[in-house]
Amino acid sequence: MRDRKILVTGGAGYIGSHTCMVLKHRGFEPVVYDNLSNGHAAFVKWGLLEEGDIRDRSRIEEVLRKHQPEAVIHFAGLIEVSESVRDPLSFYEVNVAGSLSLLSACIAAGVDKFVFSSTCATYGIPRQLLIDEGHVQDPVNPYGRTKLLIERAILDLEVHGLRSVILRYFNAGGADPGGKIGEKHDPETHAIPLAIDTVLGRRELFRIFGNDYNTRDGTCVRDYIHVLDLADAHVRAVDYLLADNPSDQFNLGTGRGTTVGELVAAVEKATGRPLPKQEDQRRPGDVPQLVANNAKAQSVLGWQPVYELEDIIRTAWDWHRKQNT
Repeated sequence: MRDRKILVTGGAGYIGSHTCMVLKHRGFEPVVYDNLSNGHAAFVKWGLLEEGDIRDRSRIEEVLRKHQPEAVIHFAGLIEVSESVRDPLSFYEVNVAGSLSLLSACIAAGVDKFVFSSTCATYGIPRQLLIDEGHVQDPVNPYGRTKLLIERAILDLEVHGLRSVILRYFNAGGADPGGKIGEKHDPETHAIPLAIDTVLGRRELFRIFGNDYNTRDGTCVRDYIHVLDLADAHVRAVDYLLADNPSDQFNLGTGRGTTVGELVAAVEKATGRPLPKQEDQRRPGDVPQLVANNAKAQSVLGWQPVYELEDIIRTAWDWHRKQNT
């Protein structure tokens, strides 16, 4: 029987590596394509590593010819919102030009099933409490704009036979409960690992950006989703495409919002330690509230998030305590 290979760009990164783990457990053979600029070779535990950049079309074509994957899951890209405001050109070069290079290579190689790691940042400032897939897409930062451009390119490329699932997820957190992989960015910009590193004394203070938003306690509201729930959704998206279903888009979140203030309290409760903190000004590009309506993913993909906020923090805490740096 032919190996059920799936090419995973950015598969040495945080969400990509967890997705490779779930792919392997469900009978697929992940092939990681990563330039290791943000990923880690040590995270490639469930398949082969092919080093390369998504902007290098000839290298991508070589890897596609070699492995002939049934589908591609595309994670590779730049993700940090405030960095996108400071350096938008890099985001357009990697997220847009790089993704177009990958898409062109897929079409040339006849790979017609494509799962795209997108973001709730494509929606911009929410116009309703829970964001569904029909919400207007009006991003307020370059990161969100680059993701939206590729979403639209993917849909336009259906004329070439490309079928796709676009997954717009909210705030990823947590780690493999078995401790094999976790979240490791340099520099780190995500709230939960920043909070945990502060509790552990590796950072002096946890900064709260903005305390004057129109929310329960004045701090931003975010929908935190466990990385393994995200990984599960990506594998379900592959199954969905392999079953010859049409292209579609789905939000991935829990449907429950947590303020930064509430997150601080949850971290202190889970760790049993105080979190030194400092209130600061709002960051450019941040929006007050982002919470998912996940009904469509539940209905169509049969997906259901199973981890709670305390699970996210506990698994992240277990992972980060074991790290030397």
